[in-house]
Amino acid sequence: MSSGSKPKKTVAEPRPSASILLISPTNEILLLHRVQTSSSFPSAHVFPGGNLSASQDGEIPSPSDEGRHRDGKAYRVGAIRECFEESGILLAKGNGGTSLLEVEEAEREKARKEIHAGKLKFGDWVKERGGVMDTDGLIPFTRWITPTNLPKRFTTQMYIYFLPLTQQTNSIASKSVIPVPTSDGGVEHTAALFAACKTWLEQASKNEIILFPPQFYLMHLLSPFLTPSSSTSPLSKEELQGQRDRVLEFLTGDGGDGKGVKWGEKVMSPIGILMRKSDGRSVLGLEKPGPELKDSGRGGDEKRVVLVKFSREGPRDVEVRERVEVLREEKEAAAKL
Repeated sequence: MSSGSKPKKTVAEPRPSASILLISPTNEILLLHRVQTSSSFPSAHVFPGGNLSASQDGEIPSPSDEGRHRDGKAYRVGAIRECFEESGILLAKGNGGTSLLEVEEAEREKARKEIHAGKLKFGDWVKERGGVMDTDGLIPFTRWITPTNLPKRFTTQMYIYFLPLTQQTNSIASKSVIPVPTSDGGVEHTAALFAACKTWLEQASKNEIILFPPQFYLMHLLSPFLTPSSSTSPLSKEELQGQRDRVLEFLTGDGGDGKGVKWGEKVMSPIGILMRKSDGRSVLGLEKPGPELKDSGRGGDEKRVVLVKFSREGPRDVEVRERVEVLREEKEAAAKL
């Protein structure tokens, strides 16, 4: 190496992780408010999820294995385990697989702490209570691979899970099958709350909460389908199911980019396309899958981009727009100079 050459930058290996877009019986979505001291997404609102654990979730595909970046058993088990640890909601079937497994509050809270600490194996604990993890209930909904310019990288499988419409999120004291979500006591999160996608997006647009591009983007896609009631009367069970059916129909499409890749197979590694002079926001393209999947034939969303301004406190002024519109605006702005 000559004295004038720069050492090649080391690119971090993305760690396998999984997250769940958990949809309530009233078609609201769960977000957790991360603690300010967190090493990942500090102070942000995020979906329940986290890194996979070989000791808890089973064999994790190696970096050279094609399955490293595909939906698989370890990702599904990890998603359900993390959801339980972080929110207290257990996505496991009991009673012969007809309903979600009921666990008393004290036992559930004790298990959350011991599983998080590695003192208790999640799968064994569920089995001992006569339950089976509902891995089949998870619906793949994009994968995200962190760009190479960041020191911590993840390959994150996103899932959608619909909680049963027949249950209600009443208080734990009423012995509801679906308990009110709770934080993990401040270990990683300070709050856990269901709200409409529209509500979360409006709060983020006003910079009242921090949403990173993946969370904002995915809720932006679901928001037109999971709309709250426009009146004081709640939506009927038939209306709620109709919304879910439209989501499932949407997931079978390719997002309008004409590539034929369904949402469960899309892989996105956001990359900066340009910096807008008008408002200082970065325009992130979502069509690339990242270097690990270069020449694999896989990709993300060629139709949409995310606009965002990164600050010390996190992403701000996040917006999802159609790519052609944003590029046309920039071209027109440049022509006026």
